[in-house]
Amino acid sequence: MRYVSTRGQAPASGFAEVLLAGLAPDGGLYLPESWPVFSPAELRAMRALAYPELAARVIAPFAAGSFTEAELAALLREAYAGFAHPAVCPLVQLETGLFVAELFHGPTLAFKDMAMQLLGPLFAAALARRGEHITIVGATSGDTGSAAIEACRDRPGIHLVMLHPKGRTSEVQRRQMTTVLAPNIVNLAVAGSFDDCQDLVKAMFADAPFRAEMALSAVNSINFARIAAQIPYYVATALALGAPDREVAFAVPTGNFGNVFAAWAAGRMGLPIVRLAVGSNRNDILTRFLAGKDMSVRAVEPSLSPSMDIQVSSNFERLLFESLGRDGDTTAAMMRDFRRSGRMTVPDAAWCDITRLFVGLALDDRATTAEIRALHAASGYVADPHSAIGIAAGRAHALPGVPMIAMGTAHPAKFPAAMREALGFVPPLPPRLASLYDKEERCRDVPADLAAVEAVVRSTAPATHAA
Repeated sequence: MRYVSTRGQAPASGFAEVLLAGLAPDGGLYLPESWPVFSPAELRAMRALAYPELAARVIAPFAAGSFTEAELAALLREAYAGFAHPAVCPLVQLETGLFVAELFHGPTLAFKDMAMQLLGPLFAAALARRGEHITIVGATSGDTGSAAIEACRDRPGIHLVMLHPKGRTSEVQRRQMTTVLAPNIVNLAVAGSFDDCQDLVKAMFADAPFRAEMALSAVNSINFARIAAQIPYYVATALALGAPDREVAFAVPTGNFGNVFAAWAAGRMGLPIVRLAVGSNRNDILTRFLAGKDMSVRAVEPSLSPSMDIQVSSNFERLLFESLGRDGDTTAAMMRDFRRSGRMTVPDAAWCDITRLFVGLALDDRATTAEIRALHAASGYVADPHSAIGIAAGRAHALPGVPMIAMGTAHPAKFPAAMREALGFVPPLPPRLASLYDKEERCRDVPADLAAVEAVVRSTAPATHAA
């Protein structure tokens, strides 16, 4: 399998190169030259597989030439061995035709574990083969950081620097990052929004001398390996509800667009997906775009669902590239204009192509709280704010006779203030995290300034990185 950039100016690369590079050298995002497709018979045959084996089957075409299916299966069995539920991503029925796929049974209680617990071992294996070291820089709005830190802590050859917006994550999210005192982990609290953090990461990759000096890599969903590792749970849950012999729909609470893009990819690979409902909070750029082609950036507003407090959704570039007929030059020009003006003008044909499948729903904090209460009153189900928004989007956009699967993206205990406001109680943290509030924190405050952040990255990196 070879990979191309959405901006059309990078040479084709193999999976291992894409894994370690993260972002393409032309600033674009990697995608496979062509999407692998599973036949209905091949999909039916996956129904009998345990989740690690199913995931290996789905990911294998993407990793061809770098990792075998057997190697992937071994890594995946290790990755999911510590999950609290034997099904890894169990389905819960909420009402007729509406289900939630719980993706939060991993070590950091968020859906990011589903991919990140594989990425850590993949990085380690690829680096060991090459005898190389990398510096991973990442931006997080809450959950990516803790999942990446858990996956990469104490791994040889990896130095991880994670940026989060100061004061804009929940306390549990912050502590899950800052209480990991492994020598290869550095946490930076940026005076700004998640978009500022994400811009800093992209700017570091755009600084070619710094990128080469530090051997930069990425764990955000700009890294295609993250997308590849998220596709299997769409396959698994769809098969459980009758696919490929029955159409399915998914609802996804969405910030950086990577999770819902993985659902789109699953459709390209053969799943009969007829609707993708995008859930947004008050930072509703995606819902505005899907409803009226308004892709204009506004100020990021803090909310009860902080992992979705995003205005610039990086992975939308991948969908845009596909909807423009894989025209890298046009994609690059549109992304440059978007970054400059804060507004994207998408051609009518591309917008129509996108909205044939995608729909949106946005809930403000009051409506999110009401949804959490209504869910609990109706079924006893306790959903975190992000999952509640996704469930509401799924209900609003359900199709007759088509099962709607909403993605449960985080454990409600990660958001104690929101849960206390909505339900009057806070679900307890699992025993393995019960001491979280008693642990020492380690974090550095930095301004949203590229030179300042690069100086910290350089000063904390092992000598082997900067040699």
